[in-house]
Amino acid sequence: MEKRGAIRKKSGVVPNRQAILRLLKQQGPSDSETLAAQLDISAMAVRQHLYALHTQRLVTYQEEQRPIGRPAKMWCLTPAAESHFPDAHAGLTVNLLNAAEQTFGQKGVQRLVTRCAKQQIADYRSRIPARAPLQARLKTLVSIRNEEGFMAEVQRQRDGAFLLIENHCPISAAANVCPKLCDAEMEVFHAILGEGVTIERAEHMVAGARRCAYRIRTGEP
Repeated sequence: MEKRGAIRKKSGVVPNRQAILRLLKQQGPSDSETLAAQLDISAMAVRQHLYALHTQRLVTYQEEQRPIGRPAKMWCLTPAAESHFPDAHAGLTVNLLNAAEQTFGQKGVQRLVTRCAKQQIADYRSRIPARAPLQARLKTLVSIRNEEGFMAEVQRQRDGAFLLIENHCPISAAANVCPKLCDAEMEVFHAILGEGVTIERAEHMVAGARRCAYRIRTGEP
């Protein structure tokens, strides 16, 4: 049971519950035992937090059959939980994009997105050494994207390729009304990672995926 006077974040969620939300955001459906091991607290405490979050409609679950014993509850976030992660002023951004389209038309919005992408490329290039190995460039890119709220990580694949993962999109509301932003993001990655690097979008939040993921490798696919 939550103690009186427990420290709360501005989101209204106590720290352990915020940590649970973050883990579910990063890794997708998880059971209470897995979460308990990651947080170094008891499974019973995690279940209490999960049921509290469920009451707040921030998480839900599906039962998964196991070879032995009862089905396990696999917990995941609900759409309402998105409000507990950075959104880069979603409402304002959407309103500005709508106003720009009404004022300047779709071509005007495209010019605006293109100019923003060019500025982003310049900013990234000032921090990512062009001649560094691909893995080093990706490591720095992940650091920058995390500063921007994307909850990014990079994983090495068995075939030598890299998987750039963004577990959160702080501009998702804007991207849903202006897909050009996603196209511009790909242009930024291509410009930063350089020629000879193949980038393929493997998962896309706008298309309904839990996260965005990009398969990256040198040479032809």
